[in-house]
Amino acid sequence: MKHRLSKIGPILPARLRPTKHPTLWIEIALIVIGYYCYRVTQNAASVGHDAPYHRGRDVLKLEHTLHIDAEHWLNHTMAKIDWLIVPMNYYYATLHFIVTITVFIWVYVRFPERYRAVRTVMFSMNAVALIGFYRYALAPPRLLDTTRFIDTFCVHHTWGKTTCSGVAGLSGKVTNEFAAMPSLHIGWAVWCGLAIALLAERTWVKILGVLYPVATFLVIVSTAQHYVLDAVGGLISLGAGFLIQRILQGRPVYSAPAAEPVGVPRQGASGQRPGRKRSLAAKTSANNPGE
Repeated sequence: MKHRLSKIGPILPARLRPTKHPTLWIEIALIVIGYYCYRVTQNAASVGHDAPYHRGRDVLKLEHTLHIDAEHWLNHTMAKIDWLIVPMNYYYATLHFIVTITVFIWVYVRFPERYRAVRTVMFSMNAVALIGFYRYALAPPRLLDTTRFIDTFCVHHTWGKTTCSGVAGLSGKVTNEFAAMPSLHIGWAVWCGLAIALLAERTWVKILGVLYPVATFLVIVSTAQHYVLDAVGGLISLGAGFLIQRILQGRPVYSAPAAEPVGVPRQGASGQRPGRKRSLAAKTSANNPGE
C-alpha cells in the first residue's frame, strides 16, 4: 500500500511545490475565496424548499437501519445535565475556530517546511465539503423535528438571547443552517488532531490531539447539530483532502521534505559530476605536452 501511495503525484511542477513559508497575502486571499464560496452555497441552500428536511428524515431512516441512530438518546441525555450541556454549546460555537486557527499558526511557525502540505489538505477538504453543502443541503436534527430533538442553544439561551435562529445561536444570515453534510466540525477536528498527535513533542499534547475529535463528535451529536452520518461525511471529505494533496504535491503531509545533501555537487544529464570533463581534459593535456 505504501509503495502504491509513493507513485501518486505530483502533478504540479516543482516551482509550484515550494517548501518555504507562503506569503501572507496569498493565505488571506485563499481564506477570502473560501468564505465567498461558502456564501454561495449558503445562498443556494437558503432557497425555500423542503428537500433538506426530507433528506434529514432519510438520513435518520438509514441510521436506524444501520443501528447507529444515537442522536435522540445522546441529545436528551445530555440536555438534562445543565453543567455539561452548556459548556458543550460554547465548545461547539467557539473551539471549532479557536483550535483550528491555533493549529494553523503553530504549524506555520514551528514547521514551515510542512505547512503548505498541511494547509493544502485543509483547503481541499473544504472544497469537497462545499460541494456537499451545495448538492446535498441537509437540515440538522434540531430543525428536523422540534418535538423529538432539543435545540440546546435555544433552550439554554447560551448567548443570553431568546432567539433560536441560526447555527449555534448565530444569525442565519451569516451561517448556513443546512450545512450539515458533511460535518466540517469533525473534518477540522480530525485535521487538528492529526497535526497535533503527529507533530507535537510532548506526550500529553499528543493525547489531547487524539481526544479532541472524540470530544467534538460527542458535542455535535449531543447538541442536535449533526447526525452520526454527518461525521462519516466529514471523515470522507478529509480523506479526499489528503488524496488531493498527494496528487498535487506527491509527498507525505507530515514528513519533512527530503533535503539535498550539503556539499555534494549535482550530477549532469550524463551522470557525470560538473567539472569532470574539464578535469579529464586537463589530465590529457598534461600527459601530452606536445599537443
